[in-house]
This record gives sequence, structure tokens and C-alpha cells, in this order.
Amino acid sequence: LLCGVALIVIGILVQIDLNKTLIMSSASASGAPIVIIVVGVVIFFVSFFGCCGASKENYCMVTTFAILLTCIFLVEIAAAIAGYIFKDKVRTALQVGLEDAVRKYSNDSLIRDTMDELQKTYSCCGAQNYTDWFDVEPFESNHSVPRSCCLANATTATCNINPTSATINVRGCADSVETWLKKHIVIVAAVALGIAFFELLGIVFACCLMKGIRSGYEVM
Repeated sequence: LLCGVALIVIGILVQIDLNKTLIMSSASASGAPIVIIVVGVVIFFVSFFGCCGASKENYCMVTTFAILLTCIFLVEIAAAIAGYIFKDKVRTALQVGLEDAVRKYSNDSLIRDTMDELQKTYSCCGAQNYTDWFDVEPFESNHSVPRSCCLANATTATCNINPTSATINVRGCADSVETWLKKHIVIVAAVALGIAFFELLGIVFACCLMKGIRSGYEVM
């Protein structure tokens, strides 16, 4: 039960923290937190089902619980392996999404607000770097960037015109978000390992309970 709740909480936190980034990422990337939440809900109900089976000492329910939890455990291992193999594609999807956001910045108010918030939150500018803005209007004509690129301590109203590292954040948002992810991935991995450990314990205990229940049936 606690493993399911933990995954639900992690999914919600990821959705909240990376909401601005996920809006501009690919559908597969933006759906990742939802998948985590769904898996958490599934584990919660499977665990509840297992608790009911254990309290009633129902062999069929406990067996079903063990099989379902084993399947979930194997799927999580497969997902972890796939995530490691395709980690570069996450970076690519993020890069493509941000580049698209830069191109559509002036024509879409939602993307504009999202990009501004992203650049302020992660102290970044553009997709690869601040020069991305020089290829789109209205910034191309006056060699400028959005004001959301300005340093937090900027005092001039023209900090975004003919920008330098002294007036704006020059680092690209793709790098900034990737750094944030790498910084927090250790925490996520530790939680995931903890959940996997308890799932494995659940499978072992379920098998022991199955053996005990079956022995009781044979005695009777």
C-alpha cells in the first residue's frame, strides 16, 4: 500500500515541478508523470487486494496478488532498463520541444507564458542558448531576447537588448532542465529501489503465505 502511495506522490511532484517543461515536450515525455501515478494507483489496489486475501487466508486471492505483484515488478525493471537505454531520446525530445516553443513564442500566448516562466525558474534563455532568439521575430530585427532572460538582479529596462552575460542568463534551457533532472535522479532512483525492495518482500511473503494456507488445506 505504501509503495503505491509513494509512486502516486512522486508522480504528482514530478508533474508539478516539471509542468512548464512537460507542456513543451513530446507526448511521450509529458505522459511520464501520469504513467507513474497510474502505476502507483494499480499497486495500491493490488496491495489492498492482497491484504484482503491475507486477512481471509484465501489461497486464490493471495496467489493472484503474488502473480500481479510479480508482473508489476518485472514491468518496472523493464521500464528502468528502457529508460536507461533511451535516456538520450529524452534530451532530444526536450530540445525539440523547446526549439518549437521558441519559434511559436510570438504567436501563442500559452507557449509565451510557459516559456517565460521556464526561463525565470531555471535561469536560462532559449533552447540551446540565448542566440536562438536572434532567428525569430520580433527579436531578430533588434537583436534582443525576451525580458524573462534577464538576470534576476537586472536593473535596466533594456537588459534584453544587445544582451551579454552581464545582463541575461546565457545558458540554454535544455541544459538547465537536464542539470535539474540529473541532480534529482539520485533521489528518484533511491525511492524506486526502496519500492522495488518492498515489492520483492511482498512477493516472498505472499509465496510463504500461499504455502502455509495450502498446508492447512492438506491437513484438513
